[in-house]
Amino acid sequence: MDVEMEALQKNHTWDLVPLPAGKKAVGCKWVYTPKFDADGSLERYKARLVAKGYTQSYGIDYLETFAPVAKLNTVRILIALAAKLIWEIHQFDVKNAFLYGELEEEVYMTIPLGYPLSNQSGVVVD
Repeated sequence: MDVEMEALQKNHTWDLVPLPAGKKAVGCKWVYTPKFDADGSLERYKARLVAKGYTQSYGIDYLETFAPVAKLNTVRILIALAAKLIWEIHQFDVKNAFLYGELEEEVYMTIPLGYPLSNQSGVVVD
């Protein structure tokens, strides 16, 4: 969790602000994903802080959803082309890729429990 929080702060993902009148804050929670090493044994759990978006209502809190990921069929076609044309294939990982996106709408989220200011009334992240 500390590594994730450091990445969020380093990327200036949010600002601490008082919750504006008439606005509501979305809650958040930690999700832990198991990560395995090459021999298949459990290496660690990766912590991700996620907003409880399921508490929002379509048409009130948001108007559309979008996730910029490649469709599986697109990836398959590229791999098939690479095999046919004898292309060299590379892969890479963009750590914290979703931290780089910009939101058009205002979203306020509660501060994760257990971190400084999480017990301070009226302060949220924007």
